[in-house]
Amino acid sequence: MDEEGQLIQPQDQSCWATLPDVCLHRIFWWLGDKDRSRAALVCRRWNQMMYSADLWRHRAITFSGRHSRVHAYEFESAVWYVKKFGRYLEHLEIKFLTPYSVVLTRKFQVTMQGLFSCLGKRNNRLKSLSIQYLELDRLVWRNSIRSLFLKSLSSFLKKMGKHLDHLNLKGARLTVEQGCHILNSLSYLRTESAVSELNIEDYFSHRLAVYSSLQFNQTMATFRNLVSLTLNYNCISDELLENLGENNAGTLWSMNIKCHAHDPHGQVVWGMSWAKLARYATKLKVNFVFEKVVKYERLARILLQEIPIRSISLRNCSFSNPDWSMKPTLTDLLPTFRHTLQKLSFEFNNNHESLEEELHLLILSCTELFYFNIWAFLDVNFVEQILKSQEEGRCALRTLKDFHIHCHI
Repeated sequence: MDEEGQLIQPQDQSCWATLPDVCLHRIFWWLGDKDRSRAALVCRRWNQMMYSADLWRHRAITFSGRHSRVHAYEFESAVWYVKKFGRYLEHLEIKFLTPYSVVLTRKFQVTMQGLFSCLGKRNNRLKSLSIQYLELDRLVWRNSIRSLFLKSLSSFLKKMGKHLDHLNLKGARLTVEQGCHILNSLSYLRTESAVSELNIEDYFSHRLAVYSSLQFNQTMATFRNLVSLTLNYNCISDELLENLGENNAGTLWSMNIKCHAHDPHGQVVWGMSWAKLARYATKLKVNFVFEKVVKYERLARILLQEIPIRSISLRNCSFSNPDWSMKPTLTDLLPTFRHTLQKLSFEFNNNHESLEEELHLLILSCTELFYFNIWAFLDVNFVEQILKSQEEGRCALRTLKDFHIHCHI
C-alpha cells in the first residue's frame, strides 16, 4: 500500500525485490551478524537466504581481553552462532585479545568448551582452524583453567583431525609435553595426520630446547602430508629434517622458521641434513625471520649454504656496540644465497657504520631478488642508486619499500 492506500503494482516495487540470488548472496556476505539478523526479518525470501551455506563457511570470532557488558555479548554470540550455523563452517579463526584477569580466561575456557562440544556434534566439514596468541604460560591462566581448555581442544581435534587441512596455533606457548599432546590428537586412532599446513611458531614457551626432545620428533613423524610448516628454530634438528624428508618429500614446499634471541639455538644442525631434505623435497623454499639475532657468528651457524633459502628478515636488530658489525653478514654470508634469495627485509640501528655500498652490492649480486624492504639510517643517494640499477636492468627488484629509510642530512 502507498501513502494514499492504493496497492503498489509489481513494476513500482523496489529493485531489491527482483535482485538475483547471486547478488543477494554477495551483499549479505559482507554484512555483520546484527545486520544479517535485521535483513532476515525483511521477507521470507531474505530469511531463506540467510541459511545459505556460502554465508557461513568462514568465521572469525574475537574475544576481548577486557571485561565489560559490551564484550560479554561476544562470548554469548559465539556459541549461538555454532548452534545455528555451525554445520556450514569450513574455516574458523578465534582470537582472544590479551586477557587481563583470571575471570576472563575462565569465561573463555567455558565458552570454548561449549563451542568445541557443539561444533564437534554438528560439523563434519571444518578444514581450517586458527587460534592465535593464547599465551597460555601467563599467570592469568590458572593451571586448572589451562588444563580444562587443553582437554577440550584435544577432544575437539580428535574428532575433527581427519577433516582438518590447516591448523594455526601460533603463540600458544605450551610446554613440550602439552604441545605434543595437542598435536598427537590430530592422528588419534590413526597412524598419521592429514594436516597439510601447520603453524606452530611460538607454540612452545620461550627458552625451551625443543630440538632435543624425542617426544617432539616422534610427534612430527605423524605428519605425512605437510605442504607448509611454520615453527621456531629451537625445534630444528637433524632428526626433524630427516623425518620431513622421509614423510613429506613429495608435498613439502615451504618452511617458515623464526629464530628469537630468547630461544636456545646452539644446536648443531649439519648441512648434509639440509642438503638431503632439499634433494628429496625438490620444491622446498625456506624463509627465515630473525628477532634480535645479529651477530655474524650466530647467523653463520644457522644459515648454512645447503639450505634453499627464499627470504630472510632481520627485525628489531640493535647493535650500537662498536664491536658489532653488520658488514660481514652483508658481504660474506648473504651472497651465499644469491641464486635463491628472492626477498630481503632489514630493520636495524646502524648509527656507527655506513652500509650503503655493501647493501647495493648485495642487491646486485642476488639475481632472483625482487623484494627489498629496509628500515635503517641510510643516505638518500642509496635509493637513487638502486632505482638507477633497476632502470638499467642490473638488478631484478620489482618492489622497493623505502618508506622506513631515515636519511642522513
